[in-house]
Amino acid sequence: MPTDLSSLRKAIQAGDVLLVDGRQRVSTAIKYLTQSTWSHAALCIAGEDAATGTLPQFVEADVVDGVRQVGLDLYADNHTRICRPLGLTSEEVGQLIEFATSHIGDEYDLANVIDLARYLCPTPPVPVSWRRRMIALGSGEPTKAICSTLIARAFQSISYPILPEITQELRSDPDCTDCLRDILHIRHHSLFTPRDFDVSPYFEVIKPALQAGFDHRALIWSQRPG
Repeated sequence: MPTDLSSLRKAIQAGDVLLVDGRQRVSTAIKYLTQSTWSHAALCIAGEDAATGTLPQFVEADVVDGVRQVGLDLYADNHTRICRPLGLTSEEVGQLIEFATSHIGDEYDLANVIDLARYLCPTPPVPVSWRRRMIALGSGEPTKAICSTLIARAFQSISYPILPEITQELRSDPDCTDCLRDILHIRHHSLFTPRDFDVSPYFEVIKPALQAGFDHRALIWSQRPG
Protein backbone atom coordinates (compact mmCIF):
# COMPACT_ATOMS: atom_id res chain seq x y z
CA MET A 1 0.00 0.00 0.00
CA PRO A 2 1.19 3.57 -0.65
CA THR A 3 2.26 5.24 2.58
CA ASP A 4 -0.10 7.89 3.98
CA LEU A 5 1.75 11.17 3.36
CA SER A 6 0.13 12.94 6.29
CA SER A 7 1.39 10.34 8.75
CA LEU A 8 4.78 10.17 7.04
CA ARG A 9 5.17 13.95 7.15
CA LYS A 10 4.60 14.01 10.92
CA ALA A 11 6.87 11.07 11.67
CA ILE A 12 10.00 11.71 9.63
CA GLN A 13 12.93 13.69 11.00
CA ALA A 14 16.14 15.16 9.65
CA GLY A 15 18.76 12.41 9.47
CA ASP A 16 16.24 9.66 8.71
CA VAL A 17 16.67 7.43 5.67
CA LEU A 18 13.49 6.97 3.61
CA LEU A 19 13.35 3.69 1.68
CA VAL A 20 11.10 3.57 -1.39
CA ASP A 21 9.49 0.67 -3.23
CA GLY A 22 9.91 2.09 -6.75
CA ARG A 23 8.23 0.98 -9.97
CA GLN A 24 10.71 1.96 -12.69
CA ARG A 25 12.67 -0.61 -14.71
CA VAL A 26 15.89 0.25 -12.92
CA SER A 27 13.98 -0.22 -9.64
CA THR A 28 13.09 -3.75 -10.73
CA ALA A 29 16.77 -4.47 -11.41
CA ILE A 30 17.84 -3.22 -7.98
CA LYS A 31 15.13 -5.26 -6.27
CA TYR A 32 16.26 -8.38 -8.14
CA LEU A 33 19.95 -7.95 -7.41
CA THR A 34 19.39 -7.12 -3.74
CA GLN A 35 16.52 -9.57 -3.18
CA SER A 36 14.57 -6.80 -1.49
CA THR A 37 11.42 -4.74 -1.96
CA TRP A 38 13.39 -1.49 -1.53
CA SER A 39 14.80 0.01 -4.72
CA HIS A 40 15.55 3.57 -3.67
CA ALA A 41 16.76 5.55 -0.66
CA ALA A 42 16.65 9.25 0.19
CA LEU A 43 18.11 11.18 3.12
CA CYS A 44 15.78 13.51 5.01
CA ILE A 45 17.53 16.86 5.47
CA ALA A 46 14.60 18.74 7.05
CA GLY A 47 11.51 17.60 8.93
CA GLU A 48 8.15 19.30 9.21
CA ASP A 49 8.12 22.59 11.13
CA ALA A 50 4.59 23.79 11.89
CA ALA A 51 5.85 27.17 13.11
CA THR A 52 7.52 28.07 9.81
CA GLY A 53 5.38 25.93 7.52
CA THR A 54 8.45 23.99 6.39
CA LEU A 55 7.72 20.58 4.84
CA PRO A 56 10.11 17.60 4.83
CA GLN A 57 12.94 17.81 2.30
CA PHE A 58 15.19 15.08 0.96
CA VAL A 59 18.42 14.61 -0.95
CA GLU A 60 18.37 11.73 -3.44
CA ALA A 61 20.24 10.53 -6.52
CA ASP A 62 17.96 10.42 -9.58
CA VAL A 63 18.79 8.60 -12.81
CA VAL A 64 17.99 11.64 -14.98
CA ASP A 65 18.63 14.66 -12.76
CA GLY A 66 21.48 13.32 -10.63
CA VAL A 67 21.76 14.32 -6.97
CA ARG A 68 18.94 16.73 -6.15
CA GLN A 69 16.76 18.10 -3.37
CA VAL A 70 13.10 17.07 -3.47
CA GLY A 71 9.95 17.29 -1.39
CA LEU A 72 7.84 14.57 0.18
CA ASP A 73 5.18 14.68 -2.57
CA LEU A 74 7.58 12.90 -4.92
CA TYR A 75 6.98 9.66 -3.01
CA ALA A 76 3.19 10.03 -2.77
CA ASP A 77 2.27 6.87 -4.70
CA ASN A 78 4.91 4.58 -3.21
CA HIS A 79 5.25 2.23 -0.28
CA THR A 80 7.99 3.59 1.98
CA ARG A 81 9.84 2.87 5.21
CA ILE A 82 11.60 5.17 7.64
CA CYS A 83 14.97 3.97 9.00
CA ARG A 84 16.25 6.13 11.85
CA PRO A 85 19.87 6.15 13.06
CA LEU A 86 19.98 6.12 16.86
CA GLY A 87 22.00 8.33 19.17
CA LEU A 88 23.01 11.07 16.76
CA THR A 89 23.64 14.52 18.18
CA SER A 90 22.23 17.61 16.47
CA GLU A 91 25.79 18.39 15.36
CA GLU A 92 26.19 15.00 13.71
CA VAL A 93 22.83 15.36 11.96
CA GLY A 94 24.03 18.74 10.72
CA GLN A 95 27.20 17.14 9.35
CA LEU A 96 25.11 14.49 7.56
CA ILE A 97 22.96 17.17 5.95
CA GLU A 98 25.99 19.27 5.00
CA PHE A 99 27.65 16.29 3.32
CA ALA A 100 24.53 15.35 1.36
CA THR A 101 23.67 18.88 0.23
CA SER A 102 27.27 19.52 -0.83
CA HIS A 103 26.80 16.82 -3.49
CA ILE A 104 23.65 18.30 -5.00
CA GLY A 105 24.32 18.60 -8.72
CA ASP A 106 26.53 15.51 -8.93
CA GLU A 107 25.71 13.07 -11.74
CA TYR A 108 24.03 9.70 -11.37
CA ASP A 109 26.40 6.76 -11.88
CA LEU A 110 25.16 5.72 -15.31
CA ALA A 111 27.82 3.03 -15.61
CA ASN A 112 26.11 1.30 -12.72
CA VAL A 113 22.72 1.60 -14.44
CA ILE A 114 24.10 -0.06 -17.58
CA ASP A 115 25.38 -2.96 -15.49
CA LEU A 116 22.00 -3.33 -13.80
CA ALA A 117 20.14 -3.28 -17.12
CA ARG A 118 22.42 -6.02 -18.46
CA TYR A 119 21.18 -8.34 -15.74
CA LEU A 120 17.55 -7.28 -16.07
CA CYS A 121 16.87 -8.25 -19.71
CA PRO A 122 16.74 -11.16 -19.70
CA THR A 123 16.87 -12.03 -16.00
CA PRO A 124 19.73 -14.53 -15.48
CA PRO A 125 20.18 -17.13 -12.72
CA VAL A 126 22.75 -15.07 -10.81
CA PRO A 127 24.17 -16.64 -7.61
CA VAL A 128 23.26 -14.70 -4.46
CA SER A 129 26.92 -14.30 -3.50
CA TRP A 130 27.59 -12.34 -6.72
CA ARG A 131 24.69 -9.89 -6.54
CA ARG A 132 26.21 -7.37 -4.14
CA ARG A 133 29.39 -7.20 -6.19
CA MET A 134 27.33 -6.41 -9.29
CA ILE A 135 26.15 -3.20 -7.63
CA ALA A 136 29.80 -2.15 -7.36
CA LEU A 137 30.41 -2.31 -11.11
CA GLY A 138 29.75 1.42 -11.51
CA SER A 139 32.30 4.06 -12.37
CA GLY A 140 33.19 4.80 -8.75
CA GLU A 141 33.92 8.46 -9.55
CA PRO A 142 33.51 10.82 -6.54
CA THR A 143 31.15 13.09 -8.50
CA LYS A 144 28.83 10.22 -9.45
CA ALA A 145 26.60 8.13 -7.21
CA ILE A 146 23.52 5.99 -6.91
CA CYS A 147 21.08 6.66 -4.07
CA SER A 148 22.42 4.24 -1.47
CA THR A 149 26.12 4.97 -2.05
CA LEU A 150 25.58 8.70 -1.50
CA ILE A 151 23.81 8.08 1.81
CA ALA A 152 26.38 5.48 2.87
CA ARG A 153 29.18 8.00 2.29
CA ALA A 154 27.28 10.57 4.35
CA PHE A 155 27.03 8.23 7.34
CA GLN A 156 30.62 7.08 6.93
CA SER A 157 31.68 10.75 7.11
CA ILE A 158 30.50 10.80 10.76
CA SER A 159 31.69 7.23 11.49
CA TYR A 160 28.16 5.87 11.91
CA PRO A 161 27.85 2.13 11.11
CA ILE A 162 25.43 0.64 8.59
CA LEU A 163 26.59 -2.92 7.93
CA PRO A 164 30.31 -2.99 8.69
CA GLU A 165 32.54 -6.01 8.36
CA ILE A 166 33.18 -7.29 11.89
CA THR A 167 36.17 -9.28 13.13
CA GLN A 168 37.12 -10.24 16.66
CA GLU A 169 40.41 -10.01 18.51
CA LEU A 170 41.59 -10.71 22.06
CA ARG A 171 41.43 -7.81 24.50
CA SER A 172 44.76 -6.58 25.83
CA ASP A 173 43.59 -7.16 29.40
CA PRO A 174 45.78 -9.37 31.65
CA ASP A 175 42.79 -10.07 33.91
CA CYS A 176 40.68 -11.44 31.06
CA THR A 177 42.73 -13.68 28.79
CA ASP A 178 39.71 -15.05 26.87
CA CYS A 179 37.82 -11.78 26.39
CA LEU A 180 37.15 -10.75 22.81
CA ARG A 181 36.25 -7.39 21.33
CA ASP A 182 34.56 -6.60 18.03
CA ILE A 183 36.53 -4.59 15.48
CA LEU A 184 34.44 -2.81 12.83
CA HIS A 185 35.85 -2.42 9.32
CA ILE A 186 34.41 0.10 6.89
CA ARG A 187 32.70 -1.49 3.90
CA HIS A 188 33.27 0.39 0.65
CA HIS A 189 30.36 2.74 -0.03
CA SER A 190 29.79 1.34 -3.53
CA LEU A 191 28.70 -1.97 -1.99
CA PHE A 192 25.72 -0.55 -0.09
CA THR A 193 22.14 -1.00 -1.26
CA PRO A 194 18.81 0.45 0.03
CA ARG A 195 18.07 -2.85 1.77
CA ASP A 196 21.09 -2.44 4.05
CA PHE A 197 19.50 0.42 5.99
CA ASP A 198 16.47 -1.79 6.66
CA VAL A 199 18.44 -4.79 7.98
CA SER A 200 21.10 -2.76 9.77
CA PRO A 201 21.01 -3.30 13.56
CA TYR A 202 21.90 0.37 14.03
CA PHE A 203 18.78 1.85 12.39
CA GLU A 204 15.32 1.78 13.98
CA VAL A 205 12.32 1.11 11.72
CA ILE A 206 9.69 3.81 12.25
CA LYS A 207 6.10 3.07 11.22
CA PRO A 208 4.15 6.34 10.81
CA ALA A 209 0.75 4.68 11.26
CA LEU A 210 1.73 3.72 14.81
CA GLN A 211 3.38 6.97 15.86
CA ALA A 212 0.15 8.78 16.75
CA GLY A 213 -1.27 5.74 18.52
CA PHE A 214 -3.14 2.77 17.10
CA ASP A 215 -6.42 1.24 18.27
CA HIS A 216 -7.48 -1.85 16.36
CA ARG A 217 -10.96 -1.57 17.91
CA ALA A 218 -11.59 1.61 15.95
CA LEU A 219 -11.16 -0.12 12.58
CA ILE A 220 -14.23 -0.54 10.43
CA TRP A 221 -14.40 -3.95 8.73
CA SER A 222 -16.75 -4.85 5.87
CA GLN A 223 -16.97 -8.24 7.53
CA ARG A 224 -15.72 -9.03 11.02
CA PRO A 225 -12.58 -11.24 10.79
CA GLY A 226 -12.89 -14.66 12.36
